[in-house]
Amino acid sequence: MAIALTEEHRALAESVRGLVARDASHGALAAQGVLGLHVPETAGGQGYGLLELAVALEELGSALTPGPFLPTVLTSAAITWSGRCGSLLPGLADGTVTAAVVLDGHGLGASDADLFLVPVAEGWAVLDRASVRATAVEGIDLSRPLTQVAILAHTGPPSPTGPPPQAEPHGQAEPHGQEGSPGQEGSPTRTGSPAGTASPSQPASPAAAGASSQASPSRAETPSHAETPSHAGAMDGWEAPASRVLGAVPVRELAAVLLGAEACGVAAWAVRTASDYAKVREQFGRPIGQFQGVKHRIAAALVALEQARAAVWDAARALDTAHSQASTSAPDTRHAQDAETAPDSFPAQASISAPDIGRARDTEPALGDDLRTKTDAGRRGGGQKALGQDTQGSTNLPNAIVHDARHSTDRPEALGHGAQTVEEGATTLEPAAPPTVGVAALDTATPPAVGVTALDAAVRLAVGVAAVLGPDAAVRCAADAIQVLGGIGYTFEHDAHRYYRRALSLRMLAGDPGVWAEEVAELAVGGARRTMEPDLPAEAASLREEIRTLAGDLAREEPPARLGRFAREGWIMPYLPEPWGRAASPLEQVIIHQEFKGLRRPNLGIAAWAVPSIVRYGTRDQQDRFLPKTFTGEIVWCQLFSEPGAGSDLAGLATKAVRVEGGWSISGSKIWTSLAQYAHWGICLARTSPGKPKHDGITYFLVDMSAPGVTVRPLKEINGEEIFNEVFLDDVFVPDDLVVGEVDGGWRVARDTLSHERVALGDSWGPGSQHTDMVKLVRRLPRLRQAQLEQVGRLWAEGQAISALGLRVTLSQLAGTDSGTASSVRKLLGMRHAQAISEFCWSLAPADPHWNRMILTTRAFTIGGGTTEVQLNIVAERALGLPRDP
Repeated sequence: MAIALTEEHRALAESVRGLVARDASHGALAAQGVLGLHVPETAGGQGYGLLELAVALEELGSALTPGPFLPTVLTSAAITWSGRCGSLLPGLADGTVTAAVVLDGHGLGASDADLFLVPVAEGWAVLDRASVRATAVEGIDLSRPLTQVAILAHTGPPSPTGPPPQAEPHGQAEPHGQEGSPGQEGSPTRTGSPAGTASPSQPASPAAAGASSQASPSRAETPSHAETPSHAGAMDGWEAPASRVLGAVPVRELAAVLLGAEACGVAAWAVRTASDYAKVREQFGRPIGQFQGVKHRIAAALVALEQARAAVWDAARALDTAHSQASTSAPDTRHAQDAETAPDSFPAQASISAPDIGRARDTEPALGDDLRTKTDAGRRGGGQKALGQDTQGSTNLPNAIVHDARHSTDRPEALGHGAQTVEEGATTLEPAAPPTVGVAALDTATPPAVGVTALDAAVRLAVGVAAVLGPDAAVRCAADAIQVLGGIGYTFEHDAHRYYRRALSLRMLAGDPGVWAEEVAELAVGGARRTMEPDLPAEAASLREEIRTLAGDLAREEPPARLGRFAREGWIMPYLPEPWGRAASPLEQVIIHQEFKGLRRPNLGIAAWAVPSIVRYGTRDQQDRFLPKTFTGEIVWCQLFSEPGAGSDLAGLATKAVRVEGGWSISGSKIWTSLAQYAHWGICLARTSPGKPKHDGITYFLVDMSAPGVTVRPLKEINGEEIFNEVFLDDVFVPDDLVVGEVDGGWRVARDTLSHERVALGDSWGPGSQHTDMVKLVRRLPRLRQAQLEQVGRLWAEGQAISALGLRVTLSQLAGTDSGTASSVRKLLGMRHAQAISEFCWSLAPADPHWNRMILTTRAFTIGGGTTEVQLNIVAERALGLPRDP
């Protein structure tokens, strides 16, 4: 699944994909509205949000789109968030103005950009080109320039104790322009008088004079050095022009999401390219995609991509919701300042958090490839939340303003590199000095920008997870693509190296993933949580009220009576058809899950895999005989599938069923049968026609575990428990009425059972081995070493992304769309994650009895229900179309 999940987002992605295939120029993107997707309609944009922008960026990343798109939309996103400098937005949205952004000391964008988003003592500011010295620097990405940016001292008013204004030391400087859009009066311009002087036809700019847009204070009115915050990113005694200060804008967080979205596009190209090549490139007489090593490498890359997409998607919707809430509920702070200090603010949008499905603008054309037409159905408005909009998790952490771009750590490399030598009169923005943009860092004359509030810890957590996983996935997938391509991938003859370069650049710009991981760890240990529950459409309200009433009625029953009603009324597996379930729609299933959390419906265990197959393929007599007592727990089931010579290769089973009078005689042995010593009945596969191909000639039986000839021998596992068993079947009689489905048609029934097994295991395996359990342990321990703290963050990020992936699967089901192999991906991630959690927690507390048991128990998680290798084969063959083994 791409970042695009809804029908509207998929249409947007398709439109962008088609556009860049025809013309990926900056002008073409602007003409079709892509540059203004997230910009308010009042400022010339389309009024959507970051999630829509992320959808577009994934497609642009997949096409390796060059040019200033990313820094330009990041700058307009920061301006939109701040509520200031609104007059700059139309030019950014229509493509007449480009921007560069300083991220962790690296300037993303061209040196001749019109605007520069830079960290200053007051937070962030948007400066004209004439106010900075921008020098192109060589970067690893061949198609996107990097720039070293230095703020010129004369950009703002010097304090009495600060250095005097400096002119451009090398000849004629770039001129200062009025704040606005290029090409209009009062706009930045690339020609004019020397720095610090006025053009004969144009007054000196407020930026050059350090004044507001309407008046220039005298030196006596200039704030003293004590009133001007000093910061490593801004020269002592220097302050940014008030008209260009955005304030406490979460630029670092916005950048992490947008860079992560483009990284997903890079990773998607890499996976697709490697897969396509592996299908046609032949070695040793067959396609290389048939070799398991190649197949698994590409499948694992797809798994990493899906995990990154889920994380970026969740972070984008979290920021959208945070901005929507700030725009609608934050007090207007402009009344505390003169109008001249915030001349370009614009009305806050009612909501830019999620599309209102079905709403369209009447003023747009109904046909064509224009994105404004393609995405009208998702137009935001009215503040009404649509399916899939974010819900925030509660936390007991104090709210924190957007935090310092450096992690508070004593790790030397986390503190950045040393200062570089620059010309006198300029302040270089370098990695050692990212902005501290909390309220305390703001000058008293510059209150926080309108609409900006403290980012909730849960939002910061979501962004941190995206920053940990997104760029890394792009680097990993691009590197894997080069490996699969072989020699050609290592040459300029193929584009793979360009994507690898872009991936490395994105990771550099997003910031050290290790630092982000430490922040994730501190937030998680501190109690921050993301709630992974879907918001439901308005029509769910009446259904919820009905189900809540029924749940309340059930809660008043005594436990035995409640269990009986669970079974009779179809509450245990509500998606099954009546009378065994409630024929519940995906929407109803979600509501039942939410409203029944406190009622403790029984866990059917192996029966949860067997029951759907009996419902679908069994006779009515079989259903009436077995299902009611299974739901009440009177019948316990086991699964007699695996054999000593047929584990993952289930179709290779050797157990035989021979026709006898009135039924069948089954002989053979089964192994790894969970809880067989407690089971009343077993679902069993046996070969009834040995002469047919191995997937044919298999029949699905129901076996009485107390029947003569059934012997169960428990197996002691490495953790000392006895869950698995070996089962011997010696001439066990099974009557004809206990055959499920057709004779010789058991493989179809078994595949149905196995599909339920994979989903069940992915959702439920691993009690005591989740990322939340890891945090509980960490809280009890002394402070971890830095490397351990980073590992906590990485494991938490992985676990939270798995949860986000599960939510995306749920939303796909609610929308009636195919989630593809997402369940297999989630199962694969979940099993490996449980092992990694147990291994790490045991390393922290090797004397803890619980983790002593879990590090042993979880070894089975990547074996049971289909080994990791089998799951990778499923992903590779079904999702990517790689050839099956001969």
